[in-house]
Amino acid sequence: MNRTLTTTETLAQAILPRRGWLAYPLVADTLLVVLGSLFVALSAQIRISLMPFSPVPITGQTLGVLLVGSLLGPRLGLAALLLYLLEGAIGLPFFAGGAAGYTHLFGATGGYLISFPIAAALTGWLAARGWDRRFLTTVASMALATLVIYLIGATWLAFYIGPVNAIVKGVLPFLLGDAIKIALAAVALPGGWQFLKWLWERR
Repeated sequence: MNRTLTTTETLAQAILPRRGWLAYPLVADTLLVVLGSLFVALSAQIRISLMPFSPVPITGQTLGVLLVGSLLGPRLGLAALLLYLLEGAIGLPFFAGGAAGYTHLFGATGGYLISFPIAAALTGWLAARGWDRRFLTTVASMALATLVIYLIGATWLAFYIGPVNAIVKGVLPFLLGDAIKIALAAVALPGGWQFLKWLWERR
């Protein structure tokens, strides 16, 4: 491996071998975007329903969003989540619990879905500046992106059930779960960089 780490390279870009067809940026970027969308789709199938207490299920979806943004960077992270929304909107069972269809983008929980590309772009932008290489900055990055998801999702939800209910049912039940997701990401991402650095030092 004859490449060197850069301060603007994301973890997925650093890991991806640049040989053969992958030496072409368009091919490599397309592969990362497609894989990113599929990873979020897979994570969305991890679901714990809180009905009738809340219309918003607890899923692994937001963890997938945060990781994909950090792994791919702002441009590719944004593209991966836009592709994910398109895949779900055209009927692929990629939304939480295998749901599909464009109507989910306009329903009570549509704001959470619409916030995902923005959150991924934010974590990607911060990751491209090295925030994903240390525990505390990774926590800060993930917390900021999660706040974006809450703000957009709960604001949208408030039009359906009112602002107080939107907070009670669309934010509060998920604080602990999202804190756990942030902690997992804050261990995994810097750990991935350390492991990659360890491998490269031995080549």
